Amino acid sequence: MSLDLLRIRTETPACKHLIHFNNAGAALSPSPVTQAVLAYLQREQEIGGYEAAAEAHAGLENFYNAFAQMLGCSPQEIAYADSATHAWNKLFNAIDFEAGQTILTGQSEYASNYLAFLHLAKYKGVKIKVIPNTEQGIIDLSLFEAAIDQSVKLIALTHIPSQSGVIHPAQAIGKLARHHNILYLLDACQSVGQIELHVDSLGCDMLTGTGRKYLRGPRGTGFLYLKESCRELLEPAEIDLHSAAWTAKNSYEIRKDARQYESFECFVAGKIGLGVAVDYALNIGLDVIEQRVKRLAAHLRAQLRHVPNVQVHEHGTQLSGIVTFNKQDKAAEALHKYLQIRGFNTSVLRLGNSQLDLGQRCQADINRASVHYYNTEEEIDRFCATVDAF
Repeated sequence: MSLDLLRIRTETPACKHLIHFNNAGAALSPSPVTQAVLAYLQREQEIGGYEAAAEAHAGLENFYNAFAQMLGCSPQEIAYADSATHAWNKLFNAIDFEAGQTILTGQSEYASNYLAFLHLAKYKGVKIKVIPNTEQGIIDLSLFEAAIDQSVKLIALTHIPSQSGVIHPAQAIGKLARHHNILYLLDACQSVGQIELHVDSLGCDMLTGTGRKYLRGPRGTGFLYLKESCRELLEPAEIDLHSAAWTAKNSYEIRKDARQYESFECFVAGKIGLGVAVDYALNIGLDVIEQRVKRLAAHLRAQLRHVPNVQVHEHGTQLSGIVTFNKQDKAAEALHKYLQIRGFNTSVLRLGNSQLDLGQRCQADINRASVHYYNTEEEIDRFCATVDAF
């Protein structure tokens, strides 16, 4: 399957006036996604919120079907959330931890996830084991396997870190989790939408992600996957009349699918739009997207390495569309602002948001450029020339 770049860039209006290398923060939504959101909001204005939602039933159900197709699972294993963090926390807080049990995680774990570990350790007495990365920046599988013992209740891994372009070996971790019969929660925030993901081959019991990054969906949207065979091992920390039925005065029954982690109230337009965003990616082909994103990122790294005084932080072969770098004697924030004024969207990764990883690497704030399939080699060359001029 080939990629119709002209059509894709035409359906991404901002490509006309800026170069967007902040896709790991929030990608640019294609016009069909924006149109779906606006059309629903317009319909709410015309006939009312409840009525518009009832009318849009097929579009809402498409959300589950689209994600099921993308992840290779059942629609009953998918739930909507208003953010990846809320999706992740709903699953994490549904696990019945006991004092002395261990959470096994890695050096690259996302900040909000690790804060949840610390909070649980403080109030429930669980232990946290952090496995370091190798010199190439990926989790050390030999140390990870050696750390598994009877106390490990949960394996939690961030697939692609926000602060590095490496792709951690999620499938290999999944094999270990299955072998030892340990729950496995995979944070796919940065991987979903830029690389192919199939939950069976990943071996994860739970997976979460956001709509706004590489899926190109609306902000304020997210999703979770919960493997059917693991559903009864968890217990939702909170329920409402959507996730459960009030069967009698003093009894209730929780839904028998992943939607037990949803709430009645949600961003209906965003949910519809996220389903359209997944359809958009599927129509292009996730294999096509993955190949192009990796090729563009490799070109960006190569070109940046030719810029005097620039250090690119990614090494190895399993790399994503995220590229992190610094320019010697230049503050990351200053370079970020310089680029923004000249029409380049990038971001700054701050030490305070990555104490494990950047702290271990003795890094201060760093710059991040993250490419997507609608970007071009010519944009990359212009970007690197601008970095050189700073």
